[in-house]
Amino acid sequence: MQAAKTVLATTDDGLRHDWTAEEVEALFSQPFNDLLFQAQTVHRANFDPNRIQVSRLISIKTGACPEDCSYCPQSAHYATGLEKEKLMAVEEVVAAARQAKDEGASRFCMGAAWRGPKGEDFEVAVAMIEGVKALGMETCATFGLLDKWQASRLKEAGLDYYNHNIDTSPEHYSEVISTRTFQDRLDTLDVVRDAGLHVCSGGIIGLGEGRADRVKMLLTLANMPKHPDSVPINLLIPIAGTPLADAERPDNFDFVRTIATARIIMPKSFVRLSAGREGMSEEMQSLCFLAGANSIFCGQKLLTAKNAAPGQDKSLFGRLGLSPM
Repeated sequence: MQAAKTVLATTDDGLRHDWTAEEVEALFSQPFNDLLFQAQTVHRANFDPNRIQVSRLISIKTGACPEDCSYCPQSAHYATGLEKEKLMAVEEVVAAARQAKDEGASRFCMGAAWRGPKGEDFEVAVAMIEGVKALGMETCATFGLLDKWQASRLKEAGLDYYNHNIDTSPEHYSEVISTRTFQDRLDTLDVVRDAGLHVCSGGIIGLGEGRADRVKMLLTLANMPKHPDSVPINLLIPIAGTPLADAERPDNFDFVRTIATARIIMPKSFVRLSAGREGMSEEMQSLCFLAGANSIFCGQKLLTAKNAAPGQDKSLFGRLGLSPM
């Protein structure tokens, strides 16, 4: 059977922003070998297939978040045993970034458990970005909802990327989060884009969603005015004490299909194999790279969750002939 064909309508950036749910579903559902072949073909047309962008993510302020995201151990709504931590000092963050750079990371990402940054804490975060940028690293932040002034201030400080995931489909979103709307997330992404920042936005697989929700999530990202520059695809890490602690793990092949479909419909975006790698086999990770994933987080922790150990990544990269960008 031939791989699913795509319509070649494009916009000024040469990319499509008018995908239909039927088209994306057809891509997602085609025979696995055809899907991977098509994804790898698209990947090779836009990237070096053997280079992986490596980022490091740390939590600069942990716990007591007022949001009720059903997957998150940092939410104040759930008893997960997570210890609350105050905002880190600028010097600590810069030192962590310097170590990450020494260990091969080219981008340093800072996350804070806020609904949105406020007051003096925001200015401290700005100083962190300035310090990390001075090391010659790309900078990324995920601070929750932003207004126009905050986005512009972050851009002035040297922020390169702003992460704000849409998490899932518009239809499934209210099943996962009630303290902010799907439109709230889209509005923040508009503010970030208008400020000239690179957008990092993706979703989480394993939130109790169906295939149609995965298709709609990818459709939403691909039909934005500009494709996200970075698209993290996360596998849910079930955390005791959260409503999704006992969520059923999605089929591994469906996860790879999500990666491959993202690569095809957002051909010039970095697709990040993100949270959940610690629980994936090396064979599954390798399939994700074959499907077009070309970015990972390094380090033993992602905010508060476990991540694949650096030594394991180095070993896997060596055997696959991959190298960091």
